Amino acid sequence: MTDMSDQKQMNVSAFWRVLPQDLDPIETQEWVDAFNQLVAIEGEERATFLLMKLLEQARRLRVPMPPVLNTPYSNTISLADQPPFPGNLDAEAKLSAIIRWNALAMVVRANRVNSDLGGHIATYTSSADLFEVGFNHFFRAGLDGDCVYFQPHSAPGVYSRAFLEGRLSEENVANY
Repeated sequence: MTDMSDQKQMNVSAFWRVLPQDLDPIETQEWVDAFNQLVAIEGEERATFLLMKLLEQARRLRVPMPPVLNTPYSNTISLADQPPFPGNLDAEAKLSAIIRWNALAMVVRANRVNSDLGGHIATYTSSADLFEVGFNHFFRAGLDGDCVYFQPHSAPGVYSRAFLEGRLSEENVANY
């Protein structure tokens, strides 16, 4: 059984999925017009400040509100404090596209040889950007040998990259 606060919370959740009919559209339009004037005359910074103050007050008064879905990360670094990006974004994007294409070609080729192998391209595709950032900027051991273990389903992308870097031959890749 739920208490009244649980019931109120459930009602609030349902409220934001379907907003009720506007009981005073004229007043609502006046608020919207006033906000538009505020932005036009005093600027976005002032409008943001006032919205934040209103949200703070609504929380204090326990006015039901939808959840904030985009929260700041606790480790967010301001743009002013961020160092310049160490790589070449255009070159990395082109390489990433080539690697994705080659990985897909490897899986398609393997499935033509034996369809029992499965088409394991989704794991790599969904994490390709993470792999590329890691390879380009973090996976640097300073010694020979394996330093990172990759889930086997992501192997096509890792092998594709190794082929482009010259660490695997075409024959090696053909045996995938």
